[in-house]
Amino acid sequence: MEELTEVITAAEFHPQSCNWFMYASSKGTIKMADMREKALCDEHAKQFEQEEDPSSRSFFSEIISSISDVRFSPDGRYILSRDYLTVKIWDVNMEKQPVKTIPIHEHLRPRLCDTYENDSIFDKFEVTFSGDARNVMTGSYNNNFMIYPSEPGNDTEVVLQADKSAFKAKKVGIPTPMNPGAQGAGNTVGGKKGSRANSPAPAGGAQRMRKETDADQIDFNKKILHMSWHPKEDSIAIAATNNLFVFSAL
Repeated sequence: MEELTEVITAAEFHPQSCNWFMYASSKGTIKMADMREKALCDEHAKQFEQEEDPSSRSFFSEIISSISDVRFSPDGRYILSRDYLTVKIWDVNMEKQPVKTIPIHEHLRPRLCDTYENDSIFDKFEVTFSGDARNVMTGSYNNNFMIYPSEPGNDTEVVLQADKSAFKAKKVGIPTPMNPGAQGAGNTVGGKKGSRANSPAPAGGAQRMRKETDADQIDFNKKILHMSWHPKEDSIAIAATNNLFVFSAL
């Protein structure tokens, strides 16, 4: 194990073509392979990787670029990836840069030393598409999870909290814009016209709120790592430690 310089961190089969699959690595790369080529898939057909700015490289660069989860869109046209700081949406026909980059933990960048010391920087957050691929969802700290439109240029952010105390709270926020200019260039990601566009809304009094960006107010022990979006309905399941929360669009 000590000799390993790169490990596979996630893998998934293509939803439409059974011979294709992709896998992500701790080096921040996503590779697609075709099982029709040969039995040993030690060579890839496509590699998705965004070139890093050398001026921004630091001790933590390789750690935060490690991909914790990858998912295909239902039609297999797009790839969704999650690393510690961002969510990226890739077009399978564009290997050099994502069509959209969504900042998740940008407010933690100045505190990477702290997250390294408490091992939070190694947390593996999952990410998922909605059934129609028009929205994406991922988790964060303070038991928060966020829903974003997959369409490039649309910077809406919906923050919800999966916490028992949220069901008793009466504070209701509004969707907040993300950091402008964070998205990449590309075509619209999504389903057919007329497909559902609603995101699951908090039911039973759950709290809709703004994401906490003050690192001193973040509880790193409360985190949403695992989640699932129903393939046909606007319903999501969120795992928070030993609790499971289900949210549905009204």
